[in-house]
Amino acid sequence: VQLQASGGGLVQAGGSLRLSCAASGRTVSNFYMGWFRRAPGKEREFVAVISSSGRLTYYTDSVKVRFTISRDNAKNTVYLEMNSLKPEDTAVYYCAAATAASRTSASDYNYWGQGTLVTVSS
Repeated sequence: VQLQASGGGLVQAGGSLRLSCAASGRTVSNFYMGWFRRAPGKEREFVAVISSSGRLTYYTDSVKVRFTISRDNAKNTVYLEMNSLKPEDTAVYYCAAATAASRTSASDYNYWGQGTLVTVSS
């Protein structure tokens, strides 16, 4: 499975961005899909996860209400809609795929994309 994240960029605080993660090589419709991020000088952290069906989602507390994860299995793509962005959201965002039910632990994920940079200016 190859994952290609896109949609990052520079945005002012309060703005919005939509990240996409396109999978190729095989279908990920049976995979849990997650988003993680690594801010400058910080450890990688979990952001959001969505179940294979899309019915279950889970977010880290700092992005709840502001971020929405979704998927389109017909397009083999996962999205992260980010609203009300804050400077502390600045990070490289990575999408990841897990073959088993997963939540917040990066070690549960089998495949990773290359990351897309989100910069939020104050």
